[in-house]
This record gives sequence, structure tokens and C-alpha cells, in this order.
Amino acid sequence: MSTSDLEARITRLEDIEAIKQLKARYAQICDDMHNPDRVCSVFAEDGIWESADFGLAKGHAEIRALFANFQKMFSFSQHNMMNPIITVNGNHATGVWYIMGPWTYTETGEEKWFALRYDDDYVKQNGEWKYSHLRVAMRMVADRHSTPTA
Repeated sequence: MSTSDLEARITRLEDIEAIKQLKARYAQICDDMHNPDRVCSVFAEDGIWESADFGLAKGHAEIRALFANFQKMFSFSQHNMMNPIITVNGNHATGVWYIMGPWTYTETGEEKWFALRYDDDYVKQNGEWKYSHLRVAMRMVADRHSTPTA
């Protein structure tokens, strides 16, 4: 294996790890009361946050406003990210993630389990990975205290 091949493989692995850390920071921001003051740190300036179930925001100002709304909507969330499939192509990458976690609605006190899928596009800017387009799809919602039926 040539030195350039080895360097390319190491760069790819470092990029994948950096994207995993980006997703972990995103989850931490969400679980920090959907912190609108921190969320833009993980998005490109023209980034997009999109979900048929929760809304669409383009650019930092709209993303911040969306998360301010989430902060009012949810009093608790726990983003348990899993099963990443990340593909890197130069300064662009894609990722598919799944999440299962509890959420509590502020107004009603309802406690729900959400299963979601993330389809992400990333861009590397000034050596740092950011979201260029984050898509969230609801896969399942269940009451947190429901009793299974036989």
C-alpha cells in the first residue's frame, strides 16, 4: 500500500469520526432543551433542517427560531443515536442514522417514545464538518407508559 493510499484511508476514517462527533454534539444540543443559542454551531450558514412532522428551517435564523419553538414544546428529550452509515466523498458526505428516545411535551406532560430516521448531508468547511441538510423522518410514536397487549 502506498503512502498516499494510507493517507487517504486515514483521512476518510478521521472524517467519519468527526461526523460521528458532529452528530453527538447535535444530540447534546437537542437534549440541552433544544438550545437555540447552540444549534447553529453545527450547521453551515445556509444549512437546512427538515421534517414533515416538525417543520422546515433554512439558514441559521430559521433554525434558531425552530429550536426556540422546540424548547417551548418539549420539557425533556433523550436523543439516543445509533447505526450510522456514513459515506465520505471529499468535502461532502452523507449519513443515515436511527434514534430511539423519550420525549415529554411541556404543555400536556405527555411522555412519548419516538423512533426517527435521520438522512443527513454534510459539508466540510475550513476543516470542520457541518450539516448542510438534516432530514428527520418519524418512524414510530408510542406512549411511554403504555401497557403491551398480549
